Amino acid sequence: MRKYRVAGATVNQTPLDWKGNVSRLKAILEGARKTRVELLCLPELSITGYGCEDLFLSHWLPEKALSYLPELIEETEGIFTSFNLPLRHENRLYNTAVVVHNKEIKGVYAKQYMALDGVHYEPRWFNPWPVGVTSSIELMGVNYPIGDLTFDFEDWKIGFEICEDAWRGADRPACRLIDRGVNLILNPSASHFAMQKTKERIALVESSSKNFNCTYVYANLLGNEAGRMIYDGEIIIAQQGSTYLRNELLSFQPYRLRHVDIAPDETSIPNKEFVAPILPKNLEFPKACALALYDYMRKSRSQGFTLSLSGGADSATCAVMVAEMVRLGIHQLGKESFLKNIHKSDLEAKTEKEVVNSLFNTAYQGTKNSSQTTLNAAKTLADSIGAKFYNWEIDQPVASYTETIERVLDRELTWDKDDLALQNIQARSRSPIIWMLTNITNTLLITTSNRSEGDVGYATMDGDTSGSIAPISSVDKDFIRKWLKFAEDEMGYSGLAAINELPPTAELRPISDKQTDEDDLMPYHIMVEIEKLAILDRQSPVEVYQELKLANLESSDLLKTHIRKFYLLWSRNQWKRERLAPAFHLDEFNVDPRTWCRFPILSASFYEELAELEALAD
Repeated sequence: MRKYRVAGATVNQTPLDWKGNVSRLKAILEGARKTRVELLCLPELSITGYGCEDLFLSHWLPEKALSYLPELIEETEGIFTSFNLPLRHENRLYNTAVVVHNKEIKGVYAKQYMALDGVHYEPRWFNPWPVGVTSSIELMGVNYPIGDLTFDFEDWKIGFEICEDAWRGADRPACRLIDRGVNLILNPSASHFAMQKTKERIALVESSSKNFNCTYVYANLLGNEAGRMIYDGEIIIAQQGSTYLRNELLSFQPYRLRHVDIAPDETSIPNKEFVAPILPKNLEFPKACALALYDYMRKSRSQGFTLSLSGGADSATCAVMVAEMVRLGIHQLGKESFLKNIHKSDLEAKTEKEVVNSLFNTAYQGTKNSSQTTLNAAKTLADSIGAKFYNWEIDQPVASYTETIERVLDRELTWDKDDLALQNIQARSRSPIIWMLTNITNTLLITTSNRSEGDVGYATMDGDTSGSIAPISSVDKDFIRKWLKFAEDEMGYSGLAAINELPPTAELRPISDKQTDEDDLMPYHIMVEIEKLAILDRQSPVEVYQELKLANLESSDLLKTHIRKFYLLWSRNQWKRERLAPAFHLDEFNVDPRTWCRFPILSASFYEELAELEALAD
């Protein structure tokens, strides 16, 4: 059998950007023709974009997507591929791959399994196609087969799995395709990014190619398509358990096309140059966040970002992410293209720092409870990356609000009686002025909430939660603190040195109190272990205690205290999580109820379950 040029492509699409989406697909097809690609796998729902949400429920959106099919088909001379879009058949909507070869439709494969875990809600929009069933559908006045189909192309018998299809274990389509003689499986995917998730994908593709005696081609979407989920643009081609092609992930390019020459009975050893290495988590994190910020900014046509830079770990992480966005964007696209894409073609900035300065406002909003140490730390970091830095005090508005309520209540507020209110008014008083700067500069206000704060509500609603976007709210504080040290030592961000020396603190109580976050809550490394079991694994307080007790992290009494505090604060603060700014999904889970974790706003706060915990003998 001869070698064939087999390719996968990734593309950065946007819901309702019909002209842009189609033009990027055409550019991929043009590149495929020029490089003589014969078999091409494109990502799932790449005409509409995966993130159309309830627009999929409309009749007009699938119809409009279908209307672009003829001009895409015209670009397929000499190419076997599929165009992946929603199709309505017998008044039911399906997630489909319209299979085309050499300008002719060969049939339609319909996805058999819908993703309904974590961030996915596919059964809300799409129907699963029944296994083994085929039917007929009319497209552009011609009838074609639709359903559980395979396709012939010279030495190849080709089957499909669309994303979730492949993750269904012993019930997946590939288990049946092998019995039908399929030796090539194409997998158009829209698989959300999570740090180190690529290891699972590689294992899936390699084991699939080995277990099903086939060549397996996987192609994922790219970029921050619609606001929250990030796609890493992974392309993998494997045969007989060996990877022959894997690209670098998280590209700033609008699309990427990668190919390898391979025979159905390939015996050559894979060329290592075609297989990109797996990045460690510490490098995936900034790369994903930077791409997501870049796409969010350009797709919203904003002029940059604004950040309340406190001198603490969370705001420092967000600041570094904006600097990384500029660094990676210029490195991958060139300065001219990067500035054009973010609608700043007229900018005369020459260096990366000057570009950062044109895009990024930071402000230290101090009070009498703030320290000179955090002010210096914030200014040092801003200067080191090139951001604009402003410094003002908010004691006057805080005093005005406080005096007003004291007159109404006819008493003086004190830290003994009014601790929470006196802390919150400081955080809330920062919001109007930073929003004003944001509006004046037509930028996006970054809120710095992390996942640990989201767990326990350790944030002031309408204060430090105010913002357009929450880039790190799916990442825990323990990871953030460790990553900042990595960024200082390994990524060249020397401006983080002073911040990395400070314990996390809200600086809302008098300086003499020496307030720290961990004193208010619990050690962050303990919280993240409780969080994984309670939220990710959905265990009860007793189950969490029994598992963590074996780890010997702290005394039994203290562990019970921390577990109790976690569950009480978690259950009482769902209303805050409901109002958090849009968040990027970066880790294996998050606490955003609009994507991953739904919880009742009102509940009995685990009272019975916590009583069972207290009753346990140590």
